[in-house]
Amino acid sequence: MFKELRRRRAAKRITPGDGRPLKRFRWWQMTLRVLFYLRLTNDDGRQTVYAVDVRHWQNNSSGNVKAHLYVDGRQSARSRLPAAFPVPGGTVEVRMSAFGLKRCHYVTEDGTAYQLVPDRDSAEGRRAHFDRRHPALSRGIGFLSSTVLGVALFVLAAQVVEQLTRVEGIAQHIGTFAAPVDLPAWGNTVVGFVTLIASTERALRLRHSWLLDGAAG
Repeated sequence: MFKELRRRRAAKRITPGDGRPLKRFRWWQMTLRVLFYLRLTNDDGRQTVYAVDVRHWQNNSSGNVKAHLYVDGRQSARSRLPAAFPVPGGTVEVRMSAFGLKRCHYVTEDGTAYQLVPDRDSAEGRRAHFDRRHPALSRGIGFLSSTVLGVALFVLAAQVVEQLTRVEGIAQHIGTFAAPVDLPAWGNTVVGFVTLIASTERALRLRHSWLLDGAAG
């Protein structure tokens, strides 16, 4: 019920495209643009190529970023995020986090989800290529990113609890709590910096957790 309602709301955000051609991905757009592809085979055996193009820096007066859907190289539709474009056999869902895309998947009518393939020259494509070339090292980097976010979440939560228990009314009832790690200002800055790197690395793989990545954002 909730998913169907969300899809209906997303459908209302879709507007027709103007047929403009899809521009090639340039190396200097790696921090500004994401481009993913989906290839579907029609009943007649012909293959159709769908592309989802999102420009982080392009937004409207309300600050909403838009996703553009291209069919065989021509713009077919556009929608502000989160987007859900209907395609044969399912829907292409696009959502963004504070650090990049957290979802760009083809969801079939039976609910099976497949991540779209990133453009080879994009940051996401280069990360995927690295994963194929060095799978063990890639898994290690992914584990490190998750660990960094977990540690950062623990440090942040401990500091928040410590500040709350310093309030006189709360301290009288439950006592005070001393955070096990007392970081100076520069230490918190370092934690924030490495958290940003870890969250960005996970976004390049379209990995998102409401607890880890949501807290970091």
